[in-house]
Amino acid sequence: MAERLFESPAYPTVPAGDALYPVHRIFCVGRNYAEHAAEMGVEVDREAPFYFMKDAQSLVPSGATTPYPPGTENYHYEMEFVVAIGAPAFNASADQAKAAIWGYGCGLDMTRRDLQQVARNKQRPWDLGKNVEASAVMTALVPAAELGEIGPQRIWLSVNGETKQDAHLSDLVWSPVELIQHLSRFYHLAPGDLIATGTPAGVGAVKAGDVIRGGIDGLPEIELTLGEPE
Repeated sequence: MAERLFESPAYPTVPAGDALYPVHRIFCVGRNYAEHAAEMGVEVDREAPFYFMKDAQSLVPSGATTPYPPGTENYHYEMEFVVAIGAPAFNASADQAKAAIWGYGCGLDMTRRDLQQVARNKQRPWDLGKNVEASAVMTALVPAAELGEIGPQRIWLSVNGETKQDAHLSDLVWSPVELIQHLSRFYHLAPGDLIATGTPAGVGAVKAGDVIRGGIDGLPEIELTLGEPE
């Protein structure tokens, strides 16, 4: 048997009760809050949601300090409600999509906004802007039954104690169940898949030394400190 040329990193994990949830893929939903789409100068596509991805190796735990990334002068926070898949889902019905949800967490989709906008203007993929090392920040996961029905929960974010994002999950254009139904037409969703459901209005730039905090009612709060560039 041929030997590997080098050792592969293990899948990152996030706490999930008394266990660990290995993260295989991170799907992210674009423009899933109408007011955020408006502030970005675009409209919500109400025909179907759309997606981009972050590498699982970009995951870092809440409470971390991460360096300001290279290649950008406009690094943005995006507070997200994250869905963790706990059962296979392919061409899922609404009931099957709901049953596939293991739980929920808070996430940050950190974004090189200047690079994303250049790519968007040239109708190119967003990878340089979105799939950034150490840009997927996650809290522990809470089982779906503990959070209950999705809608009334407040979602918020502050920078250095000043509130920047403040909305409710009822403002989502596409619900978690609808997202799983749609995404499962194109992927065999499975345990280990996270879906970051989009960010509310109020995104903005951060700099080294800033402390980002956020929360969603019923979930652990998230925190990130932005360090100096490496």
